[in-house]
Amino acid sequence: MKNKAIEKAILITGSQKKLADACGKTQTSVWKWLHGLSDVSPEHVHLIVNATNGEVAACDIRPDLPELFPRKIVNNQD
Repeated sequence: MKNKAIEKAILITGSQKKLADACGKTQTSVWKWLHGLSDVSPEHVHLIVNATNGEVAACDIRPDLPELFPRKIVNNQD
């Protein structure tokens, strides 16, 4: 199963190689993230967020680390 957040980041940046370059990683590392063979390290999460201009949220990249990357709660009360 593909990692949807990484898949979106690849689409936004243009390729696995471009995302890898933005993160200082290899294309092989990005491929492993995409296919769930390795997790994005917490140190690289913000680089992906920046490379996508915030279109991919940190909490979507590493939902297993809510203490580091909490979901933002939207309050629709006026």
